[in-house]
Amino acid sequence: MTLVEWGNLDEDIEGELVDGILEDEEMATFLHEIVVMWLARTLGAWARRRHGYLAGSEAKIAVGLRRGRKPDLSVYLRGKAPALMDTLVRTPPHLVVEVVSPRPRDARRDRVEKIGDYARAGIRYYWILDPQLRTLEILQLESSACYRVVRACSRGSVRVPGAIGLVLNLDELWAEVDEADRQQARPGRRSRKRAR
Repeated sequence: MTLVEWGNLDEDIEGELVDGILEDEEMATFLHEIVVMWLARTLGAWARRRHGYLAGSEAKIAVGLRRGRKPDLSVYLRGKAPALMDTLVRTPPHLVVEVVSPRPRDARRDRVEKIGDYARAGIRYYWILDPQLRTLEILQLESSACYRVVRACSRGSVRVPGAIGLVLNLDELWAEVDEADRQQARPGRRSRKRAR
């Protein structure tokens, strides 16, 4: 399959393009989606203040001649956004975000395979957020077309390299995740008490 054919696939046909082959996407969990939406609220507000744009996980980004990826989130700064009707984005975003899913195959894809793809595509910043480990790694593209970790953290307020004025409050994110976990656990306890 070519990049153009991949870009023109119907939206209900999922997958990323890897060496001309359609590859299954990650299996997103509810935890994954809570984290993605928290990041979308935070990043989206920051991007809009700078007249930029945030795209979600259906944006198909060309990362090579026969490779295309669909990051969880991508940010385009003012004057560097793709055309609105593009089904295949060839403009490198300023940054992409991947939220790691728990399957080893998905984690490997985010931590190994996509690093090379995003670097070759010229994407300046790559964030890897792992909700299982509760870590955030921010990678910056070097002139050698390789990434280096410029920030690695797990809690507190984080000033984000490459995003002037953006502060991520990881404690707030993990508190939201913990609240969802507590709410999920409560109904189970009640139903067990009733069953006695």
